[in-house]
Amino acid sequence: MPQTITKGIRALLDEANAVVDTLSVAQAKQLFDSPDYVFVDLRDIRELQRSGMIPGAFSCPRGMLEFWIDPQSPYHKEIFNQDKTYVFYCASAWRSALSAKIAQEMGLKPVMHLEGGFGEWVKQGGATVKKQ
Repeated sequence: MPQTITKGIRALLDEANAVVDTLSVAQAKQLFDSPDYVFVDLRDIRELQRSGMIPGAFSCPRGMLEFWIDPQSPYHKEIFNQDKTYVFYCASAWRSALSAKIAQEMGLKPVMHLEGGFGEWVKQGGATVKKQ
């Protein structure tokens, strides 16, 4: 018997976008190198190697986000323990919307995500660097 999904990805994205602030690419281009902002790239290593990333961004695979945010986790990363604004992004702003929502629910703040994701960043001429 097939599964019955009661809440699909569209509903989840709508919920996330209703509570998470969105940063336009134009705004992000002005802020990505500011010491007050941490840009968090949620894409996997293959995506980073293929297309690069925003200069200065921190790479955090989506599957590790909650573990790296939580200071009680043995996997915690200190980058998530700063008084800064966190800007999440992925390829097209789906994973980042969901990630920003969960990070916000965990108590990380302020949190936002990049409108249109990395794809829109590149389309609008945003700087990129190759993942080492």
